[in-house]
Amino acid sequence: MQDLWTLYHPEIPAFLRPYLDTPPLARLRDVGMNCGCEYTSFPLYLRCRPYSRFDHSVGAALITWHFTESPCQAIAALLHDIATPVFAHVVDFLNGDHLLQESTEDETDAFIRRCPELLALLEGDGLAVEEVADYHRYPITDNPSPQLSADRLEYTLGNLWHYGFSELPEPEGFYRDLTVGADEAGEAELAFRTLETATAFTQASLRTSRVYVADEDRFAMQALADLLRSALDRHILVWDDLYATEPAVIAKLQSDPRSAGAWTRFRRLSRLRVSHERPEEPGWRSVPAKKRYIDPLVLDKGRVSRLSPEARAMQAEFLALDFSLWLRAEE
Repeated sequence: MQDLWTLYHPEIPAFLRPYLDTPPLARLRDVGMNCGCEYTSFPLYLRCRPYSRFDHSVGAALITWHFTESPCQAIAALLHDIATPVFAHVVDFLNGDHLLQESTEDETDAFIRRCPELLALLEGDGLAVEEVADYHRYPITDNPSPQLSADRLEYTLGNLWHYGFSELPEPEGFYRDLTVGADEAGEAELAFRTLETATAFTQASLRTSRVYVADEDRFAMQALADLLRSALDRHILVWDDLYATEPAVIAKLQSDPRSAGAWTRFRRLSRLRVSHERPEEPGWRSVPAKKRYIDPLVLDKGRVSRLSPEARAMQAEFLALDFSLWLRAEE
């Protein structure tokens, strides 16, 4: 991950470094970006490089700092995931919110206020909690989908590298072509200087988008949500455990024979059966998904979807994906 951080900005600025050692940021070192899927035996995740919410948060902060030179906005980017639970969006599945994935986003302010170390650092930097607790207020850091923000850029470039889809020269080419432009409403937005690079980025980002909605991804997240729900119902876990670390939660699951067996079966997931009709036998699941994609801006010209028929066709093909299939683990 250090190579990507160096791409985003030559070094971690001095004002940001003390924040990296605070308890809420340290916890994110043990919360993965792949929402528990990396614990399965599906081939894609077996070859995936480790990628944590800490890695992503530092990356998003460095991108924000690189393009804004605003300590406030960079800190907001750094802290934007501190309320993320273990296995991340699996908890949205648990909450019945996986199509929006918003159910875990509202606790950042509370997490900051409960951390004396963060409060002291913010006071020393002359910043109020309100200035850094909501990264949505800063359009370079976050903006409405499918626009390009520091958050979406980082997890796109990060996943291209961590999934092994791309080596560093390609993400570097994308990053070096970026600057700050203005969206349709005149708000600041990261924009590509050239249509060629914007089109190539669109193609690459859609490759990661397909992973986020792949049968294996959807099935694994629903299966893990079911496993957690059972453990919560039987008091093997309590809700606060979901805001600890993944190793701690896994240890609790393994302490109970029933949960340990379910975890072992989850770890062994490697192949799926697929049916276009609902089978009568039990164990089949139909799992819809949130379709994440990016329609980047080309500086002073508009969205790539308007400028490039190739990009527009790729996006349309992705958005037409049908999730009405039925899925079951292959024994």
